[in-house]
Amino acid sequence: MRFTRWFPAVLAALLLVSSAPADTAKKPTKEDSSFGALKAADVTEAKKQAETWLKSAGKSDAASQAKFKAIWESDRPLIDRVSQTLELGSPEAAKLLKEARNSEAAAPIEVPALLKDTKKPLFFRANLSLAYAKALTARKVYEEALETFVTVKPEDVIDPSAYFFHRAVCEHALMLKEKADGTIDRLLVDVTDAPERYRMVAALMHFDMLTWQDKDLGWIARKMDNIQRRLDLKRGGKQTQKMQKEVLVRLDEMIKEIENQQKCQGQCQNGGSCPSGGQQPGPDAKGQDRSDNPQKDTQGGSANGKGDVDLKKVKEIADVWGKLPEKERAQAMVELTRNLPARDRAVIEAYFKELAKKSSK
Repeated sequence: MRFTRWFPAVLAALLLVSSAPADTAKKPTKEDSSFGALKAADVTEAKKQAETWLKSAGKSDAASQAKFKAIWESDRPLIDRVSQTLELGSPEAAKLLKEARNSEAAAPIEVPALLKDTKKPLFFRANLSLAYAKALTARKVYEEALETFVTVKPEDVIDPSAYFFHRAVCEHALMLKEKADGTIDRLLVDVTDAPERYRMVAALMHFDMLTWQDKDLGWIARKMDNIQRRLDLKRGGKQTQKMQKEVLVRLDEMIKEIENQQKCQGQCQNGGSCPSGGQQPGPDAKGQDRSDNPQKDTQGGSANGKGDVDLKKVKEIADVWGKLPEKERAQAMVELTRNLPARDRAVIEAYFKELAKKSSK
């Protein structure tokens, strides 16, 4: 199993007891691995490459060299010093990074042509792409950040750990579990000098993904997080609408599964799970509309003290939601979500907001 190879490194990261690099001597060859260990360029070597590029860009005058010297005398991270040098030597790069960092600017919808121009020097293109994708990741523009990352090889950037870490953040946020695990694997195994904070957060992302289950409430909550993020980025198009529909369909399926279980009284062969498509039993199906022994409501009618959603109660309220006065809606929402964690509460609230829109139409 892939995880077992870097478990010691993960444990060390989580406990913050060691910053030693992962043992790569016994690491089996992987198709996408580099030959040998990856690590950030030495500062002296990175400065030399940056200066050579800057002069090739026509910035050998005294003023430019003075600014270059100030950049490299700072204690900023290596990738920041390189990106500042690229901005100094290229107005196009400066404009691109300024837009990427501007939270008020419209999010890009494709990888800029400048980053795909193979006529540009590899040092310029690879490290500008890393800086650009890193800036988009900070703004949660994960889709285009990830598209930018895949145009670059980690062996070509000045800081492979930054490349793998921010790429993993994008893949984790977009629920690309296998890809995120693969990227985290390379960060923890292939990169010998990854900062402790990168290693620890990457390990936490991995452990978080171990708890993921397909189409449970956690899945719905992650979908809702992405929907809200896309709406914040003013991306309310077909893709966002598709995600919203997936959430609503899954909530309906979960409610129907609870209803089926109550009707079956534990005697159904499929345990009450929805048949393909999430459809309810037909009108001739045996059983009553309500269980003879319904689950007793707990405090607030929302949980058993453990933060569990009472889908039966959700269904009952959803059936009459369009007829309830605003005051009763508010009270019902308080009762439903009283004992829920914040993330699950947001899912239920979003579900009823969508019902409110439908009822108003």
